[in-house]
Amino acid sequence: MAKIIGVKFKNTAKVYYFSPANETDVYEKNSGVIVETAKGLEYGTVTFGIKEVPNEELVYPLKPVLRKATEKDIKAVKANEEKIPEALEFANEKILERKLDMKLIGCEYSFDGKKLVFFFSADDRVDFRELVKDLAAKFRVRIELRQIGIRDETKMLGGIAPCGRPCCCSSCMPEFSKVSIKMAKTQGLHLNPEKISGLCGRLMCCLEYENDYYSEVYKKMPKLGGKVNTPDGDGVVISNDMLKLISKVKVTQSDGTEIYKDYPVDRLKFKRGQEEDEKE
Repeated sequence: MAKIIGVKFKNTAKVYYFSPANETDVYEKNSGVIVETAKGLEYGTVTFGIKEVPNEELVYPLKPVLRKATEKDIKAVKANEEKIPEALEFANEKILERKLDMKLIGCEYSFDGKKLVFFFSADDRVDFRELVKDLAAKFRVRIELRQIGIRDETKMLGGIAPCGRPCCCSSCMPEFSKVSIKMAKTQGLHLNPEKISGLCGRLMCCLEYENDYYSEVYKKMPKLGGKVNTPDGDGVVISNDMLKLISKVKVTQSDGTEIYKDYPVDRLKFKRGQEEDEKE
């Protein structure tokens, strides 16, 4: 077992594990810490204090927590954030001036203020070498321009999703999940791009949340338009309720009249693929 604390950084929902500087220290939730990362020193927010986890759940070597954030550290972080609007305004002016086909998304200073990273999106590769020179001459720090995808753009900017809640990618998702149109089909959703796409224009991340359940239930349900045998005779499936495990079936009676009736799937006989799946 190893002792770790959980830390989040700005614009991310992912929790990173760090080794505490002193195992006797108390790290309060939402307090600030200074940690060592691959990017150098960073300011993070504690999500949980010291706890023990199995060694197999960790990726070694663990980076250390250097210290709890001081008032000076917090002031430095706020000072960096206050300089962001000016940096964005100047960068946008230079992008327009140089007629670069790119969209500036945001920027951030490193904790020590020695590096300034700009995030942008673009349909094609952009030659921004002259822009970097403009930015370096203005801000006198190391400049980095990083191109991001449309999903990352939405994650960084945030917004309200079609469900009325904040976008999952910017609020609660540690990492992007793999989603596919097959998931939407399996869940019986209408394949209207406007209904199954998020603010980024890509398939909604939440399609993955209940996909395991729907994938299992899908195997038990008759196909839409498929023929089934019901207690009232043969019929055709009109719709499926995959939560209640009920199928709406159109049954043609002996006198030629048609009725529409809901049946529990375990009262239907039908074929799925090459095998007959009888439910009685």
